[in-house]
Amino acid sequence: MNTAGLWMASQLIVSVNYSNDIWFLVIAGLILSVVNALIKPLLVVISLPFIVLSLGLFTVVINGALVWLVSVFYGPFTVGGFTSAVLAGLIVGLVNYVLTILLDRE
Repeated sequence: MNTAGLWMASQLIVSVNYSNDIWFLVIAGLILSVVNALIKPLLVVISLPFIVLSLGLFTVVINGALVWLVSVFYGPFTVGGFTSAVLAGLIVGLVNYVLTILLDRE
């Protein structure tokens, strides 16, 4: 699902690129999944006061930081700046939310 979100972000945000090869995007999605599983829980615990004060909106900044981190570790996936990363994190989160709702129907 992260791959679909990153693809949507690259279509909507000019400064998010993946070298026009779908495999680069798939690998970036896998790296984002690993980063979300390993680093995001720690960041959420550390930034819990900010999350509470912002009524949960700070999680968008955390998602953006993780997208930016993927672009730092994986060269073929690039993000133009932190603002673009936060917008990409928001788009990835929304795409994941919609796909989860569509795929988890009983």
